[in-house]
Amino acid sequence: MTVFAATLDPRTTLARPDLAEQALEGLVPAAAYRAVTPMRGARPVADIHAGAATGSERIDQLLFGEVFDVLDRKGGRVWGQARRDGTVGWMDADALTAPGALPTRRVTAVTARLPLNALIDDSAVGVDDSAAIGDFETDLVAVAERLIGVPHALGGRSSVETDCSGLVQQALFACGRAGPRRSHDQAELGVAVPRSEAGRGDLVVWLSPTGDHSWTGHSALMLDADRVIHASGALGAVGVEAFEAADARCRADGFSAPVFRRVTL
Repeated sequence: MTVFAATLDPRTTLARPDLAEQALEGLVPAAAYRAVTPMRGARPVADIHAGAATGSERIDQLLFGEVFDVLDRKGGRVWGQARRDGTVGWMDADALTAPGALPTRRVTAVTARLPLNALIDDSAVGVDDSAAIGDFETDLVAVAERLIGVPHALGGRSSVETDCSGLVQQALFACGRAGPRRSHDQAELGVAVPRSEAGRGDLVVWLSPTGDHSWTGHSALMLDADRVIHASGALGAVGVEAFEAADARCRADGFSAPVFRRVTL
C-alpha cells in the first residue's frame, strides 16, 4: 500500500482491489488501471447505487447533463464516478449517453421538465427556466425555499425528491459553490461560526454515529437565528422547523452536537 492510499475515501475514490482509474496509478494499489469513459446523464434523474444490483442501497443520483466517468461494466450496469460530486457507484448504462457538446446553461426552476441544476444546451428548456452557466444565485436559503414540499427520500438529491445533504448540495450548486454529497464533508465547508452568531444561510450539521448506512449526519440551512430549513424524515419532506426542535431530535437519536459553517457567496 502506498502512503497515499490510506487517506483516500472509498466513497469518492474510483478504485477497487482489481481495478482503478488510470489517474490513481501509484496512489492506490490495484491489479489493473484503466482510463475512464466520460458519459452524460440522459434521464432527468437516474439513481446511483452502492452495488451492481439495482436493489442495492441508493447512494446518489445523476442529473440530466452531468458527467459520469465509467470504468467498468456488468451486464446493463456500469461502475464509475459522478464527476460533479465525486460519488462512486453503479448505475444503469442506458441512463447515460455520449458527452456531445458542453452544456451552456443550468436549470433554475423547480417546475421545469428537467430538475433544478440539470445541465443543458440553449435548446433544452425555455429561457425562463434556466440561466447561463456562471450566472449563479446569491442566497442559499432562497434556493432551498423553492424546494419546500419536495418529498424526503434517502439517496435523493434533486427537486423531485431529496435527502438532507442533497437539499444543501442543491442550494450550494445553484449558488456556484462546491456541493459535497455527504454531511461530514459539508461540515468542513466555509468557516466555523458559533451558535450565537449563526443566521440565515449558514450550514448546520449534526454528525451521526457510525453504523451500517452510507449517510454520515444530518444537514440543514439556517433560515434565520431560530429556524432551519431541511429535508427531514420526521417531516417527510423539505420544510421549516424550529432549530431547537431539530436539535433535540438529532441529539436524542445519538447525533453529535451541531456544527455551524458559513460559506461565502
